[in-house]
Parts: sequence; C-alpha cells; structure tokens
Amino acid sequence: MIKEIEITLSPEQVTNSDAITTQLAATLKVKVARIQAHQVIKRSIDARSRKVIYRLQVRAFIDEPFLQETAVFNYPPVKNENAVIIVGAGPAGLFAALQCLENGLKPIVIERGKDVKQRRRDLAIINKDGLVNTESNYCYGEGGAGTYSDGKLYTRSNKRGDINKVLQLFVQHGAHEDILIDARPHIGTNKLPQIISAIRETIQNAGGEVRFDSKLTDFLIEKGQIKGVIVNQEQEILADSVILATGHSARDIYELLQHKNILIEAKPFALGVRIEHPQQIIDSAQYHCDIRSEFLPPAYYNMVEQVKTRGVFSFCMCPGGIIAPCATGVDEIVVNGWSPSKRNNPYANSGTVVQVTLDDVQGYDPLRMLNFQSEIEKLAFEAGGGNLVAPAQRMIDFVENKLSIDLPKNSYLPGTKSVMLDNILPDFVSESLKAALPLFGKKMKGYYTNEAILVGVESRTSSPVRIPRDKETFQHPQITGLYPCAEGAGYAGGIVSAAIDGINCANAILNK
Repeated sequence: MIKEIEITLSPEQVTNSDAITTQLAATLKVKVARIQAHQVIKRSIDARSRKVIYRLQVRAFIDEPFLQETAVFNYPPVKNENAVIIVGAGPAGLFAALQCLENGLKPIVIERGKDVKQRRRDLAIINKDGLVNTESNYCYGEGGAGTYSDGKLYTRSNKRGDINKVLQLFVQHGAHEDILIDARPHIGTNKLPQIISAIRETIQNAGGEVRFDSKLTDFLIEKGQIKGVIVNQEQEILADSVILATGHSARDIYELLQHKNILIEAKPFALGVRIEHPQQIIDSAQYHCDIRSEFLPPAYYNMVEQVKTRGVFSFCMCPGGIIAPCATGVDEIVVNGWSPSKRNNPYANSGTVVQVTLDDVQGYDPLRMLNFQSEIEKLAFEAGGGNLVAPAQRMIDFVENKLSIDLPKNSYLPGTKSVMLDNILPDFVSESLKAALPLFGKKMKGYYTNEAILVGVESRTSSPVRIPRDKETFQHPQITGLYPCAEGAGYAGGIVSAAIDGINCANAILNK
C-alpha cells in the first residue's frame, strides 16, 4: 500500500530519515516496521508562527518495497536530420535544442557570446575594472543571464508546460536532486556553469551544433517565409525554422526587426532599484530569532504593495547573495543579484521595482519603452561617475529626501557612490518606492532601516518589447517559420518559464 500524506518536522529533523519514518508511522497510525521506505515529494519552510517548521509531502510505502522512478532522457542521432536554427544559448535556447533532439530535429544553436569558461574571465574584468565586453557579460554568453545570476528555479508557470521535466533535465545534467522537492528550488551560480556545459555536450553528442561568437545580424526571408539567418554579417545558415530566444537585453535584435518592418510592440516592464540588507536582519525577522539556526537556510522574503494605481514589488530575491553589474553597453548601469549554492554571503538583496505602463511613455514607437529604459540606465552611469560605480542611497535617507553622508558596506564589487536617486529615477517611480518602503517595514520587522542600501538601477526586469506570435502555432504573424521565444519576445520570466517556452516552440515546429 502506498499513501501520500503531509507531515511536519523541526529543522533539526528534516534530513533525518529515521525521524521522517517515525513521524509517518505516528500520522498513519501504523507500526514503524511496516513502513519499508518513503519518498519526499515536496519540502517547504513554514515560518508563519514563532516556531519554524518544515512541511513535507511524503509518499509512504507500507508493506511493500520502494520503486524508484527515475527520468532518463536519451536522444537519437540527428546529424543528418532537418535543421532548426536557435538564436541564443540561454535556458530557452538550450531547452529548445534538447526538445529538438527528442523530436528528431537537428538544432543549430548560435550564441553571440562565449562559452561559460571563457565568459568567466570577462565577468572578472567587469567586476574588477568596470569594463564591459558588449558581447560577453552577465547577459550574453552560454547559459544566458541565468548562468551567472543565480539559477533560481521558482516559477508560477504551472499551466505553460511540464515544470518537472525541466527540473529532471537539470538533475540529469548535474544538479542536485533537492531541486525536485524544494518549494523554492535553487542551483547556485557556482554550480550552473558545469550543468550548462553538460547540456551543451548532450546537444553536440547527438549531432546538434552550438556555435559561439556567432551574432545574428540579419534574417533570410523570401515571400514571408524564413529561409535562414546571417551571422557576423557574412555567414549564411539555412533552415526553414528559426527560434528567436535572444533574451530581454538584445536590443540590436529589436532594432533589426524594426528596420526590416517585422512587427514588434512596446511592452510594459518594471523599474526600480536593488535593495540590500545584512542577511541577519532578514533571518531575524522571518525566523523570529536573534541568531538563525544552523539547520535553516538564509531567509528570503516577498513584498508587494499597491501605491495608488501602481504595483510595487520585490522579485529575484537573493538570500546570502551578491549584487552584480549586468550592463550590456559601455555607458550604462544595470544591477541584478545572484547567490552561490550555499547562499553563505552576509547580505540579502532583492530587486524592488515599480510598474511602468505604456501610458507613462508617450508615442507610438514600438521601441519607446526600450529607449526610456536605456535613458535611465545612462543617467545612472553618469551619476556613478564611470567604471560601473553604481549610484546608491541608504533606505530611510531616500524616503526622507536626504543625501546619505556615507554608505553601508555592500556586495557590489565595482563600488557605489552616494547620490540622490531622485535625480535618476522618474518621479512616479521614486514616489511609489517612497510610499511602499515604510509599508514593507510594517510587514517585516527591521526591513525599513538605514542599514539597507538602495543601488540603482534595476531595469532589466523583463523585456520592454514584445515580438507577437500566434497562440496556436507560436509563429510570428508575418513570417512563417519564425518562432519568437521566451523572455526576449515577452513570453516568459525566469529560467524555468523560459525553458518551458523553448520546449513549447520546439514542439510547435514538430507539429508544423
């Protein structure tokens, strides 16, 4: 007999197999000896009361042996099969390539940036010297923005596709099996590069191709049908299906589409700052303690507030994390956050942003939201004074319109400079943040403090452009065979949802 039930355990007990079995027996009212095995299906922390507990959804095997179900994905050789060009080697592109293999199609992945190993050197230069390689940075390169900016796998995209398949594929390529059961699965920036490299090897071993330093510079189109692409302004690659998975920061792709009169649309996004606290403040507030138990992970939070007609919310929260410089141009400041797998840095950071609507930026230009985004990033660069030094302000000083005399120690390696963030952020963003931050402080003790630093600007929350596509075929309405995909096209947000969208686009090609 197999039964699935929920049990609760203390943090000290959650990794103790005997404690789980004992609690199962007590809850099911059977003898311990009858439970031959158990399987944890889901695991989450419940910190709503003063006593923090774990909630486990467990499958108990009573009077029968445990049957391990392991997903294994094998791929047929596709070297001589029909080709699909995939533009971008982020999660959408890589998972689209894996699905092409499964569907008996040959993926040809073209990536403007470098492989993960070479890319790491360019990131070191960004952090140490404040110099941006415009083709190899935190956004461009193998694995996309997610590789070196955390690897959080939490998503609400339950209706878009098979989340478990995405997680299983990560496990098959080296991720820890904990991501299959944790409510907020996380891999970590230190472990993702090896996993991404393993995915690339799977693609290549089956006969697919992954080409680096290969920048899409034009489309080959005949009578409304895609025929291929041009790379680096001279090399033609031919195929009648192209998945466009370039991520939310490839501005030149939007400009190319507009230049070729291919339909694109302005899209709302969100804009704000990255806020960093000492992790101990967040732990104390969320776990109701002075010192976090060694059996609990660094605490996270999720904040949302409606200020008049605008939503103000936190996202991409990084416990034990680091604020990273994620500019793709030489004259802009963009910040994001990431955490290593152990989340053992002394700070916690989160993007805290305000909704920007189409009505906030007047006009009809489909690139107007992108241009607005770019203008704010350039203002931030000028305020910082160059070398990716970021403009910053203490939290209460920001709300009370005071220039911070000094700034707290923080994790942003290129450095921070005390400025009035009001001079960078649009008035409606500043005023919304100033109204929301004290309210966040009422929800979480210790949040509203001058020990917290606001670092600007958090602007690449999502694409400011949408590339339209048919809901059924996933193809662009003007160009047969062109499949706008994931974050860069405005249809996903985060690693898992992007991966799912890549899988869906690959399946749409098979259906065609």
